[in-house]
Amino acid sequence: AEKVLPYAEEQAERFTSEMVLFMSVSEPYFMTPGLPGIPGVPLDTLNRENLIFTEKTAAETYLKSVAEKILSEKKITVSFESAVGSAGQAIIEYSGSHGIELIALATHGRSGLGRVILGSVADYVIRHSDLPVLLIHPSKAKLK
Repeated sequence: AEKVLPYAEEQAERFTSEMVLFMSVSEPYFMTPGLPGIPGVPLDTLNRENLIFTEKTAAETYLKSVAEKILSEKKITVSFESAVGSAGQAIIEYSGSHGIELIALATHGRSGLGRVILGSVADYVIRHSDLPVLLIHPSKAKLK
């Protein structure tokens, strides 16, 4: 995902915009074992809340370090945010409620079975956002 940063930084500089680093944290869930003909059901456990807190803290620590690096090198405003939920949906919800004007993403460019199994955050964002979306394929991205 960091491969998109040079492009996003360039846009933020060009338009004197704030750059928001965003990361979603998947919501962990635990399932009861299913029985023949009866699927398992999700369990809400104390450990689930601890896992969410730990993952969200780790995400924010990482984003803070990236933001500090950008701030030391560029003259742009950088902030960061994390949210719990599926990546594509979290990006859409955050951008829609915070006045975001451009979404910049790195994409793995999976196709076929890999895309079916893993899904595509970029595809979800493109299909559900009314905003411009800048996609960068990491293998073709310019280095910092």
